[in-house]
Amino acid sequence: MKATMKDVAALAGVGVGTVSRVINGVKVKEVTKEKVMAAISELNYEPDEYARGLKTNSSNTIALILPTIWHPFFSEFAYYVEEALSLKNYKLFLCNADGNAEKEKEYIQMVKQSKVDGIIGITYSDIDKYVSSNLPFVSIDRHFSEQVSYVTADNFLGGQIAAQELLNRNCKNLCYVGGVSPYPNETNNRKAGFYNICEENKVAVKVLDMPEPISNLDEQLHTFFVDNPEIDGIFTINDFMALDVIKAQNRLGKEAPKDFQIIGCDGIKLSLQRDYLLSTIVQPIEEMAKVSVETIVAMILNEEPPKRVVLPVFFHAGETTK
Repeated sequence: MKATMKDVAALAGVGVGTVSRVINGVKVKEVTKEKVMAAISELNYEPDEYARGLKTNSSNTIALILPTIWHPFFSEFAYYVEEALSLKNYKLFLCNADGNAEKEKEYIQMVKQSKVDGIIGITYSDIDKYVSSNLPFVSIDRHFSEQVSYVTADNFLGGQIAAQELLNRNCKNLCYVGGVSPYPNETNNRKAGFYNICEENKVAVKVLDMPEPISNLDEQLHTFFVDNPEIDGIFTINDFMALDVIKAQNRLGKEAPKDFQIIGCDGIKLSLQRDYLLSTIVQPIEEMAKVSVETIVAMILNEEPPKRVVLPVFFHAGETTK
């Protein structure tokens, strides 16, 4: 028969309230705590987390909203978020939003109903009016307002580094390839940083900016590179776009890095043990996850969280640059 809190209290020779305080981390005398912990161990007692949540109005669960779990960047981020939450005795509730704003609104409602304690969100949906300063919500790569905390990599610096690396490798005809989201987000700064260095060096830049959701990608890439055969240095908004560009160029008989050099952005791996897929601007995914967890927990504990955290990026020289 499963042991109860009363059984623990009886064995430890203390009241049920004292057992409850020990379980919930409330300070008691050390000798009392030792008695209770010994009784818990002897009886193999497991607290009823659901019942505790009803009493404390806390679920010890954080929801993580991702655009998709199919993308390696998002799945790696989820891995590190779960790892960081576990160290703080929180569980992860994963939402694969798939661009569905209604799904994301439902998770925000779960916070309001105390079914989850807070949300870490990577979202590109129209949910601005549902995200407020009194909601435990940490945004990744998207700035909702000055009052909503967000964590991001230094995307502007990433664009600057990419441009400088291509110039250092003697590229003369540069281009930027990306998508334009209908909702403002930090990834737009990648293009701005790339332009910044090109302007400083008086280098013209060809641009292929495609409205999202992107349709006929292969056709658009093919037309762009047929019309601009001189391009020898390319920066793309993310690594997957870089792979699409490489495929389009291959169909035109060109190979990287012999005929053109290309740098992606994000730092995608197919697994933690594998190398990056190509030359890329690497985001500090593990650090972003840890800071996000620290920020959301600070909110839950009514501590003052940072409003904006920008983390550094770095360049990885892969096989698509010389």
